[in-house]
Amino acid sequence: MTGTLWYAWRRQRGQLLIGLALVVAFAVWAVVEHSSLMSYIHGHHAPLCKGWNGTCKNNPWSIVAILDSTGPLKLACGMSMAVPALVGVFWGAPLIGRELESGTYRFALAQGMGPVRWFAVRFGVAAACSALGSAVLAALVAWWWSPVSNMLSGLYWSDGYIYDATGPAAVACALFGLAAGSAAGLLLRRVIPAMAATLAALFVVRFALFALRLTWLTPVTRISPGMRPKQLIGSARSAGDWGYIAANGSYHDISACEFSGDRLRKCMEQHDFVSRYYRVFPSHDFWTSQWIATAILLVLAVALVALIVVRLRRRAL
Repeated sequence: MTGTLWYAWRRQRGQLLIGLALVVAFAVWAVVEHSSLMSYIHGHHAPLCKGWNGTCKNNPWSIVAILDSTGPLKLACGMSMAVPALVGVFWGAPLIGRELESGTYRFALAQGMGPVRWFAVRFGVAAACSALGSAVLAALVAWWWSPVSNMLSGLYWSDGYIYDATGPAAVACALFGLAAGSAAGLLLRRVIPAMAATLAALFVVRFALFALRLTWLTPVTRISPGMRPKQLIGSARSAGDWGYIAANGSYHDISACEFSGDRLRKCMEQHDFVSRYYRVFPSHDFWTSQWIATAILLVLAVALVALIVVRLRRRAL
């Protein structure tokens, strides 16, 4: 290992080794917890019924499996969700900021290494390791959660814990955190202010993406003729829109007939309602939303890296 790659390793080996140790420890913990969960499920023949209306809602073994696993799963999700912040604050912000603050960048440039190459190799190593580490953690959380996913009162695909801790967006967010930290370090030229700016940027972007994630999707409308029982919501997420359809095809809010039984039948006849409807986001919308969020995060990361390269080409150090 020589040249710029050796320099990148030497300057980042602390983060690399600590990150590797944390991922290995997390993997061991996830394997132990998943094995314990599966042993309990198989040992008690606990049925795994998906959806809010799961038929095993009165089975005590299923309830215990969900309750016992939810706490550790939330903790695991929290650890996975923390990766972008850890990467951005402790890897991205010092990547350039510490070099500028201490003046050690002059050593690299004095060896005939151009500023863009100096940044590109170090950022490339950090990006590859961050993407791999976050992908492993996201995959482990998803694997651990899968036996009790979308069950009764457990964790669902639309919950913040699962949404932010699994899927491709978790990896893209780690890369965005690294790019944001690197850009902050270059622009602010001090590590501590760069760390604070990185945390702020991650909070704003992540909060916005989570708040907007369902606005990118079109809910599915489920219709039941007359007063027939409505289709169970299952693993879908309610869009908060339900009511009645009149004979002329117009939709009316649930407030038009907030009754049941005979009172509901009379109210529907009075308003000429022929069907009931409600709108939901199916569970497969998780992936649609994830890929949209991933694309947004990667575009932001690329834009920040481009900004850094432009500044470095001007030798603005």
